[in-house]
Amino acid sequence: MSDPVSGAVTAPVDGKAWVKSDRQRERERLRRRRDLRSSSIATASTIVFFVLVVWLFTASPGWPRVKETFFDLGQFAGAFPDVLRGFLLNIKIFLIAEPLILVVGLLVALVRNLHAPVFFPLRSLAVLYTDIFRGVPTILVIYLVGFGLPALQLQGMPSDFATLGIIALTLSYGGYVAEVFRSGIDSVHPSQRAAARSLGLTHGQSMRFVVLPQAVRRVVPPLLNDFVSLQKDTALVATIGPLEALRQAQIHAADTFNYTPYLAAALLFILLTIPMARFTDYLAARSQRRRGM
Repeated sequence: MSDPVSGAVTAPVDGKAWVKSDRQRERERLRRRRDLRSSSIATASTIVFFVLVVWLFTASPGWPRVKETFFDLGQFAGAFPDVLRGFLLNIKIFLIAEPLILVVGLLVALVRNLHAPVFFPLRSLAVLYTDIFRGVPTILVIYLVGFGLPALQLQGMPSDFATLGIIALTLSYGGYVAEVFRSGIDSVHPSQRAAARSLGLTHGQSMRFVVLPQAVRRVVPPLLNDFVSLQKDTALVATIGPLEALRQAQIHAADTFNYTPYLAAALLFILLTIPMARFTDYLAARSQRRRGM
């Protein structure tokens, strides 16, 4: 007897295997043929598009000058070691700032979900924090923290510009991540909290054991998107002085009046951010499939 949906034969062969019907095998053959045709068309159209773009640029009247200024292999090779050394500082800033941002964002989101009247001042401060640091451009926050905090001359205040850059990025991105966490917490149905409270759990226990695990799983893709942006924005720390990748490229460009070092820095950022972006897309697609199921 065959399955009415797939057409597969339901009778076992020798009591062990299941045999596909001719109709099912034909469907799979047509599906593979269609996928192969779609992939071939996509590959061919992509190649044609890039060939046209390259031809358009190389045939333009100013291409020789652009090639000399931006694509000088000698300048690339000379600047790359210093740019790579500076890029390691970008990675260090990113790896330190990321967990700090997660902690700050989660704390602010939890404070905004404290609805008791006694916590109104804390909620107000959390709202003010997110409004300010989401409204002020990141580069201005870096300027204000990088030059403003040392000017206070407080005892114990860090003077290292890389540390000040980490503080500025944490404050700026903490506001965005707080809203991501808050949206994840709000997406958990109220019945989940009510069920937890009916079992005798306190508000804190309900958040820890019931709400937060679900909320965090739902917001992983947007969090990774924020961290892709964070990795790029570590270059903004160059505006206050640390010798990271962009700053090293600026030094070489100022010495040679050639902008190829900027291309070296751009390639390093691309090599790091593209895998993160594809991983984010994979997690988002997997989450969508799970919700569909």
